[in-house]
Amino acid sequence: MRYTKRLLICFFISLTFAVAIHLADHFTSVGIPLWLLIFFRWLPIVFYFLYACKKKQLTTWIFVSMLAGVEFGYDVPIIAKELNIVSQIFIRLVKTIIAPLLFGTLVTGIAGHANLKQVGRMGWKSLLYFEIISTIALFIGLAAINISGAGLGVKVPEAMAHGTLPEVQAQSWRDIMLHVFPDNIARSIAEGQVLQIVVFSILFGIALAMVKEQYRSPMLRFTDSLTAVMFKFTNMVMLFAPFAVFAAIAYSVGHMGLGVLLNLFQLLGTLYIALIVFLLGVLLPILLILKIPVRSFMKAVAEPAIIAFATTSSESALPLAMENMERFGVPRKIVSFVIPTGYSFNLDGTTLYLAMASIFVAHMAGIRLSIETQIIMMVTLMLTSKGVAGVPRASLVILLGTATSFGLPTWPIFIILGIDELMDMARTATNVIGNCLATVVIAKWEGEFGKEGQETRDERRRTRDEGRKKN
Repeated sequence: MRYTKRLLICFFISLTFAVAIHLADHFTSVGIPLWLLIFFRWLPIVFYFLYACKKKQLTTWIFVSMLAGVEFGYDVPIIAKELNIVSQIFIRLVKTIIAPLLFGTLVTGIAGHANLKQVGRMGWKSLLYFEIISTIALFIGLAAINISGAGLGVKVPEAMAHGTLPEVQAQSWRDIMLHVFPDNIARSIAEGQVLQIVVFSILFGIALAMVKEQYRSPMLRFTDSLTAVMFKFTNMVMLFAPFAVFAAIAYSVGHMGLGVLLNLFQLLGTLYIALIVFLLGVLLPILLILKIPVRSFMKAVAEPAIIAFATTSSESALPLAMENMERFGVPRKIVSFVIPTGYSFNLDGTTLYLAMASIFVAHMAGIRLSIETQIIMMVTLMLTSKGVAGVPRASLVILLGTATSFGLPTWPIFIILGIDELMDMARTATNVIGNCLATVVIAKWEGEFGKEGQETRDERRRTRDEGRKKN
């Protein structure tokens, strides 16, 4: 224990010294050699790496991977640009988990309890909660972009102003509705259409709950075993997470450089501040009102949120988020229903981002929108942002459609695409945190939060009391 504390102290001391020496090099005439600056930047990372070796926690390893990734991408950008393949391998491995895990957990949760009324009850409660929170996120984004004025007076690079946007297919309301229902479950699995897999699994689970016991039992044993195997598979894949995080961060920094932050810092800063306001002003009060242990919840969502932040992929965090929330005390049947559904209907970070991006496009074009027009735009986003999570470039589709509908030019979207990956990190992590909290809210609403854990503790207490009576 003392050794780990010493390593942590050495990390903070070396980090402070590294910052001081870089400030001295920048603001004074003292010429410090480049190799020495690099050495002092890597020194705190080495101390934190040794601390992670002793701590042996996935969260700690992910943090040190992020720090090392930033430094590696900055120092060796040529190599860092080729590391994207490592994070892509990780995301592919995670995608292989999602379909069987969702199928196993949903079918077991529905058919195993044979309480079809509860499934319907969880459905409308989840959608109601998702709609309320997403609407609040929209208006937080609207307020943030109007207060900061991001986009006003920004100089537009010539290449961006006259380029062409990637081709995307417009989505009508019919397309959105049809997208919910699978026409070929094998294709839905191959394309990673989470919502379609959820719909198929729910219908399959309901059908299984309605057949005779002699037919239900073998399938339930199979799905229960499948779920157990996929959770173990998840644990194996997560051992690769620190390498994927290192590669993803190094690629981002090496590809875009740290200087991209300076050009559009106002927009980035506005988004990050708005997301923090959303987390502290909306999600935290929900935790406090429902008397959910904040520290334990933060510990449960830390790893999936960090993975989502580093890889900019909600899918990469889905299996771990489901496992952690089950450990936190949310029954599996609720976790397996709410989180996958939330991936299509409860994208709080993405919703907030779309509200900001729409007004940012107007600011860049020098167009002043009235409050009434902005509110109508938010209502439009509230409707169009639902159920298109599986559509390629979903955010771009919605943003382009909104800009066109309100007579805004599309060229400012290039500015957003230039730093989209940096913004995607924060909004994806927020999506994961919001969906994890949604499972706890629904479990509390159903009166089942911590119920399974409490039953286990009661059983242990009864066993202990019986042993005392015998003695």
